[in-house]
Amino acid sequence: MEKAFGTALIPTPSSRKVAARAALVDLKESSRALLTECFRQYGIETVVTSAGSADRLRQEKFEACVINLGPGAEAVMEAARNSPSNSRLVLYGLGGSAHEAMRYSKYGINAMFHEPLERPAALKLVRATHMLVLHEFRRYTRIPIMTEVTVVSPDNHRLSASSLEISSGGMSLKSAEDMPAGTNLEISFSLLTLPRVSVRAVVTWRKSKSFGVRFDPADERRQKIKEWIDGYLEN
Repeated sequence: MEKAFGTALIPTPSSRKVAARAALVDLKESSRALLTECFRQYGIETVVTSAGSADRLRQEKFEACVINLGPGAEAVMEAARNSPSNSRLVLYGLGGSAHEAMRYSKYGINAMFHEPLERPAALKLVRATHMLVLHEFRRYTRIPIMTEVTVVSPDNHRLSASSLEISSGGMSLKSAEDMPAGTNLEISFSLLTLPRVSVRAVVTWRKSKSFGVRFDPADERRQKIKEWIDGYLEN
């Protein structure tokens, strides 16, 4: 889990048949044009819509959604996550920091495009997540998702972190606080349909402002996380 979003994959030829659609919600023209180009390289069609079209996310099937994190964003995310056909779509936020995105953590934003939007960074993020959009789950064992995580150290020091990726065996987290490898922790978080769960974990690696943990295989509470991930990938 040391790499934030997995291994780069070879772009799909532009002639490939469209296999998925991504809604671009309330984006300015320059952002729409850039993201349309990035998604098209991987056979993903983009559909432009507005922040006032939450009903469309309830009724129409999309595999992904990029939404400007401004006024109206919460209503659209709620509509998508409560829709039977879109509840597991890949949700991208645009604008602001990861910390600001935590305002919407209950909607499970999968990844963030940061402004100003630049082509190399945008293409890198699409390349890293497009297999999830295309439902090629056999090649995607880690799920990028942003949610608030409470971390408790052995001395009962409590800190807040945000998740980057999660698998049935562990997760990567973003935090400014130092967390040396080998540290035993208790972490707790919730994920969309998964109620808040706590699990023992150990820090396995540390980088600048991020670290990875492995869930304790002897902790039976880990099973709830595994069941949620299996269900997420099957739907």
